[in-house]
Amino acid sequence: MDSQEKAAETGVAEVAVAEAAAETAVDLQSRAGMGAALPRPRLRSEHLESADQVKIAALAALDRKAEELVVLEVAKCCDFTDHFLICSGSNERQVQAIADAIQEALHKEGVKPLHVEGLPNARWVLLDFGGDFVAHVFVESARRFYDLERLWSDAPNITERLLAASTKA
Repeated sequence: MDSQEKAAETGVAEVAVAEAAAETAVDLQSRAGMGAALPRPRLRSEHLESADQVKIAALAALDRKAEELVVLEVAKCCDFTDHFLICSGSNERQVQAIADAIQEALHKEGVKPLHVEGLPNARWVLLDFGGDFVAHVFVESARRFYDLERLWSDAPNITERLLAASTKA
């Protein structure tokens, strides 16, 4: 293979890498507010409002003895979800059980997560329900370390209102 053929071959790979980098840069710029906002896919449930989904998830988590459950309404603070559900388990096995219970309860309602991370290690499990809410289930040490409540302190805590509404029903 001569130098022109090698250059052509590597040029194709370099173009692919450059295109991927450009897409990433545009995405990062839009998230930082430096370019035209690119909408993130939001797979909203056709049957349940996001508050109803969070309520179902919260009750499922509490049924598995989740600790320090908090629901934050982050819709006015961010554009990728309406709510954060944050809770803890006393160990990795309990974190897995809480995450599984949330998925099972919503699956019965026809709602599936868009993305799940952290289940194998279960120190921080993230369940992304496509724009409606994101559930964060932590072991206590990881929750203290990442301190999402402090990072999202501008978001109203609607836990009491949400759970009070569920006990009236």
